[in-house]
Amino acid sequence: MNDQAQRVWKKQREDRILIDHLFRTGNYKTALVLTKDADLEHLVDVELFRMAQSVEDALLSHNTAPCLAWCQENKSKLKRIKSCLEFRVRLQDFIEMIKKDKRMEAIRYARKYFATVDPDLLNECQEALALLAFSVTTTCLKYKNLFSDDRWTELVELFRTENFALHQLNQHSLLSASLKAGLSALKTPQCYSKETYNMQCPVCSKGFNSLAENLPFSYHAQSQLICTMSGDPINEHNPPLVLPNGYVYGEKVRT
Repeated sequence: MNDQAQRVWKKQREDRILIDHLFRTGNYKTALVLTKDADLEHLVDVELFRMAQSVEDALLSHNTAPCLAWCQENKSKLKRIKSCLEFRVRLQDFIEMIKKDKRMEAIRYARKYFATVDPDLLNECQEALALLAFSVTTTCLKYKNLFSDDRWTELVELFRTENFALHQLNQHSLLSASLKAGLSALKTPQCYSKETYNMQCPVCSKGFNSLAENLPFSYHAQSQLICTMSGDPINEHNPPLVLPNGYVYGEKVRT
């Protein structure tokens, strides 16, 4: 492979990684624009994410019909992965009926769809059914949260997770996995100490520092000294200088 072909291959690979990450994080419009500009429609499963976008947009608009249709279309596959998406969507429909004060309609809906519930979901179902005795303005925290519109965002996240599982896609994008692997390889306890902060260390930077917080530390068989003033390694080309206050810096700092 010559240099030109290698550059093209690397650029396509970078674009595919970015497109995949954008699709997975719900940035569909940006991902579609990049896919078209990079001429990668033949390498990206655009239709899968178009469908996902339509379902997610509907859920954010408080419309469960497309999601329920998707659940019916993939019912056998969802059953195999023990999905609770359809139950949660129908539970939200039930809650919306109560919020609109259509309690008799909600009772009929519950009798139709919640007559047989998985034992693992029984407690959640019972809590939702108890909403029949509460008003939308309740101050009881448990039931106040059930009335919250934040549940629609949670349904979007659940649909995204189940959709990935259904199509055997990893829950995390390649960009996220690569970034975390790189940060973990560089992370040391010194990255979280103000006294040993290194301006040239990616993990010490403000954005990556919080991202790497829950990642494991890298293993170093041999220690490497870094000058805190210049960020350069302290070695035979940059010998250490010890100041009267006990701090050690590289010789290059003097120049």
